[in-house]
Amino acid sequence: MSFPALTIGDEILPLPILQGGMGIGVSLNNLAAAVANEGGIGIIAAALAGFREKDISRNPKEADSRALAAEIRQARAKSQGASGLLGVNIMVALVNFASLVRTALAEGIDVIFSGAGLPTDLPAYLREAAEKAQEEIHTKLAPIVSSARAASLLARKWIASYDRAPDLVVVEGPKAGGHLGFKRHEIDSPDHRLEIIVPQVLEALKPFEDKIGRAIPVIAGGGIFTGADIYEIMKLGVGGVQMATRFVATWECDASLAFKKAYLDCGDGNQMIIDSPVGMPGRAIRSRFLEDMEHGLKKPLHCIYQCLKTCDPQKAPYCISLALVNAQKGHLDRGFAFAGANVHRVRDIVSVKKLVETLREEYRAAAAASGA
Repeated sequence: MSFPALTIGDEILPLPILQGGMGIGVSLNNLAAAVANEGGIGIIAAALAGFREKDISRNPKEADSRALAAEIRQARAKSQGASGLLGVNIMVALVNFASLVRTALAEGIDVIFSGAGLPTDLPAYLREAAEKAQEEIHTKLAPIVSSARAASLLARKWIASYDRAPDLVVVEGPKAGGHLGFKRHEIDSPDHRLEIIVPQVLEALKPFEDKIGRAIPVIAGGGIFTGADIYEIMKLGVGGVQMATRFVATWECDASLAFKKAYLDCGDGNQMIIDSPVGMPGRAIRSRFLEDMEHGLKKPLHCIYQCLKTCDPQKAPYCISLALVNAQKGHLDRGFAFAGANVHRVRDIVSVKKLVETLREEYRAAAAASGA
């Protein structure tokens, strides 16, 4: 048994895997295109997409939109004829959320994923783009949630206000890397395991599926590491999985080699939960930078990027954007790397094609062992 196809409305993808959007600059056009070429959904992280632009500190909004458009175009050029799709991940917490969404829609992106807050008005931008173009826009919309309550709230809001349900829903569990939609005490709680949350979300979405007359695929993410993990979680009824940590350790990943090696060097227990200026806890690889931050030794001199709605530069213990930019470039003494709970299991750097082949073989083995 090979991977089942992922069906999203009129799209049928041979690979039911989303490569998680990883900022800043960890998943850009190169990684996204490689995943789309394998039949999955490759995702560009929009957060501070313009970090390489010369005018990023003077004109952050324009620089980010310009860079995001360029990343989408480059990814499209590298994935012509691909059986997969291209997506962007745009955090609600970004100051320039609206302009990035408009840019992605103008570039004809296949899917917009949005979390780090509830994207209650995301369909409004799609409607606006369609009215401006005077034609239907086929971009699919996918909220990222951590609970059945959030999934239900968004579906109800979107249908009531915009006569549109989510095209798919991503559910992230507490083992994910980066920002987590949980309170600190919930992260290690058995009640918040991905295996518990997923059935709750599936159940919560059923009334809306009945209402609109189509399926709303649920994608499970957070802690999924092997093909056997994919097989087990898909038995719960999800349409696919989201994986991020595994894709960092690929040659196509847009981060520096030093950043990737930080994954290879991370031992078991060498992670920590941080308090992010985004307003959520985050899972990262332990580093001297983060330890200094914990001891109050890191203070931003001024706000460079003005990127987060929730960040108060006068109170923030450090500039998260600058730290993540430094890490992306390999300067890990001046930053840190987000990573999932299983990062210590990463052993080597491989191509995206090799990774997908490995996952597929592990999935087949798991299915065979269960008698499927």
